[in-house]
Amino acid sequence: MIAWLALTGAIAFEVFGTVSLRLAVDKKRWYAAVVVGYAVAFTLLGVTLANGMPLGVAYGIWSAVGVAVTAVLSRILFKEPLTWLMGLGIVLIVGGVLLIETGATH
Repeated sequence: MIAWLALTGAIAFEVFGTVSLRLAVDKKRWYAAVVVGYAVAFTLLGVTLANGMPLGVAYGIWSAVGVAVTAVLSRILFKEPLTWLMGLGIVLIVGGVLLIETGATH
C-alpha cells in the first residue's frame, strides 16, 4: 500500500515539475518549482522501490501515467496540440505498461 501511495505522489510531483518547466520558459522563478518537483518525485520513486515494487513496474507506471497526464494538462493549460494520433500513442504506452505489470505478477 505504501509503495502505491509513494508512486502516486512521485507521479504527481513529476508532472508538477514538468509543468513548472514549461512555465519557467516565461518566468524564471518557476525553475525553483522544477527542482523541488523532480527532487520529491525521485525521492518518492525511491520510497516506492524500497517498499518492494519492482523497478520495471514502478518506472513503467511512473513514466506512462506521467506522459498521459502531462499531455492532457499541456492541452488544457497551454493550448498545446493533443491529436488523435498522440492519444493513440498514449493508449499504446499505457497498454504496454499494463502488459509489463501483468507479466511481473507471474
